[in-house]
Amino acid sequence: MTAKSRYDILSSDRSQFLTEAEDATKLTLPYLIRGHEDYSKGMKQLKTPWQSVGAKGVVALASKLSLSLVPPQTSFFKLQLDESQLGENFGPEIKSELDLSFAKIERTILDAIAASDDRVVIHQALQHLVVGGNALIFMGKAGLKLFPLNRYVIERDGNGEVIEIVTKERINKDLIPNYEPPKNEYQDVVDGEEDENEIDVYTHCKRDNNRFIWHQEINNKRLKGSESKAPVDATPWLPLRFNTVDGEAYGRGRVGQFIGDLKSLEALSQAIVEGSAAAAKVVFTVSPSSTTKPQTLAQAGNGAIVQGRPDDIGVIQVGKTADFATALQHMQTLERRLNEAFLILSVRQSERTTAEEVRMTQMELEQQLGGLFGLLTVEFLVPYLNRKLSVFQKTGEIPRIPKGMVKPIIVAGINSLGRGQDVQALGQFLQTIAQTMGPEAIATYINAEEVVKRLAAAQGIDVLNLVKSMQEVQEEQQQATAQEAEMEAIKQTPNLMKAPMMDPTKNPQIAQQQPPQ
Repeated sequence: MTAKSRYDILSSDRSQFLTEAEDATKLTLPYLIRGHEDYSKGMKQLKTPWQSVGAKGVVALASKLSLSLVPPQTSFFKLQLDESQLGENFGPEIKSELDLSFAKIERTILDAIAASDDRVVIHQALQHLVVGGNALIFMGKAGLKLFPLNRYVIERDGNGEVIEIVTKERINKDLIPNYEPPKNEYQDVVDGEEDENEIDVYTHCKRDNNRFIWHQEINNKRLKGSESKAPVDATPWLPLRFNTVDGEAYGRGRVGQFIGDLKSLEALSQAIVEGSAAAAKVVFTVSPSSTTKPQTLAQAGNGAIVQGRPDDIGVIQVGKTADFATALQHMQTLERRLNEAFLILSVRQSERTTAEEVRMTQMELEQQLGGLFGLLTVEFLVPYLNRKLSVFQKTGEIPRIPKGMVKPIIVAGINSLGRGQDVQALGQFLQTIAQTMGPEAIATYINAEEVVKRLAAAQGIDVLNLVKSMQEVQEEQQQATAQEAEMEAIKQTPNLMKAPMMDPTKNPQIAQQQPPQ
């Protein structure tokens, strides 16, 4: 079966979720999900919502999720040596050296992420998750690529594991290598290729035991050289979901949970705007039997004197002030509920985000969104990190990491803040010892060199030629002690010469040793 046939078959299961996503995006960010219309050509102009609460809520929540999952100023993962391997193959004395090496690897990956546009694509994907509940990320050689819900279909098994993905793209023919035009031009029109320069490209990804294999098809024919494969634990295909329901292949967004409030706010906002415009219109009326001429009133300037009777002139206004007040009060209630739902009220404006703020944001998200971090960790952070490690090891940018000996641990969420949490834990440990046993206990029982190395590893600092070893410290202390003793001896020489034993008049032996005058 061709990729196009599988795409058409699986599209029926996606139809309901795509319709709900389209309704949600109309009330928030209309450009985000285009619904069943695949391409922008020939599309009607997007309708702007009457309120901005939905758009502001989506952007704010996506920003908080991005800040918590991939924080810019700290690591969202750390490499840790398996404790079972520590006693067999490694001694405890080299644990600090390994931590420093792991910190270098972490810093290399984080620098590469910071230099790429990964965070931009991740933020866009999170917006899709908040609105439509689904997004697909492909980690290619050129960087991350985002597929909206209307560009891919997916099939999962009973456990929620991905078994098949089919994407649909419209690409210029000149950009496709090894492209062969169809022999029958009529077939090209039947497949919907109305544009002569662009063509539909289908990518069919399927799970085969412990790996994913995929290829591309054009005109129901496999594109030469498009075949590829990757292990399941390092796959570049990352299908993301916001909320999951057992038995459903697709997720549901945050906007869908509050679609009723958004629709009510949209209707009230439209009514208020249109009603206010009508209420602001002022119309003057003149009695038909009046001697006052309407033309005279219309041409009269401010403060002009005209001939007429004031009783013949009336003013028509919409007297719906009370109704507007009720609508405004209800709008404020809806807006407050939506702000709480999208965590807008707690946004702090600052130029620099601290680690404590990241931790508080993560706790807030976990409390409000339930097990969202657990889901995003399993479906996004773990495969994202595994793919990064796999690619960097193949390119030689980081050394090979032995499987089963070193394991990457995701530390995003409320549990910790990467290696920065280790600094806080170590500081609290030393403070507890000082308070319990006295400050002298630290010098007695704590290895200072080990403390310095662990602090450096926790903060990702390279200690090469920076931190002195314990041997160097001891040698310098011995040299300093010897220099102090020498200086003290020099200082004592004049006093020694003035001593009674050095006086010839009081010491006969000194007098005998001196030559005669």
